[in-house]
Amino acid sequence: MTAPTVTLRDLTPEDSPRIHAWRNSEAVRSWMYTDHLIGPEEHARWFAGIADDDRRRYWIIALDGKPVGLANLYDIDRRHGRCAWAYYLADPATRGLGLGSYVEFWMIEQVFGAQGLTKLWCEVLASNEAVWKLHERHGFVREALLRRHIVKDGVGVDVLGLGLLAEDWAGKRDEMAARLANKGFVVPL
Repeated sequence: MTAPTVTLRDLTPEDSPRIHAWRNSEAVRSWMYTDHLIGPEEHARWFAGIADDDRRRYWIIALDGKPVGLANLYDIDRRHGRCAWAYYLADPATRGLGLGSYVEFWMIEQVFGAQGLTKLWCEVLASNEAVWKLHERHGFVREALLRRHIVKDGVGVDVLGLGLLAEDWAGKRDEMAARLANKGFVVPL
């Protein structure tokens, strides 16, 4: 089986309108902490704020050359060797293709390779079982249950905190690379 071509490229100013639309789509918004409709001014402030912030990095996820999602590192803390990350696939039709696993592998390699950090962590809505299970398959360990951590639609929602250490990834990397290769993906980096 031949997998589609997946690339992650740096964000450009031309991506701003697309990201604004994605952030306001139900497919993305339902899994984010920010679930209100984001106006143009609010989005413009957010987008301008990420440009000069060395504690954040963003990439557009492209499938066969078409932008389909966003991945990012945030709270990059070089002193403590850690950062957080998140991603989303904006088009529900891209789910189930192995794209999430590819992006996860690429981002982990970025963090422990190019970024030279030693810990990657994330927060996932407890109801987003597909994503936290994907993280656990890649070696992430649950480190926290944050009860009623955020409010969505007026209801307190639990959030899982997951972490991955560089040494944990070293023991998991070959297995995950083989899984990607079996799906036809060329292992990134």
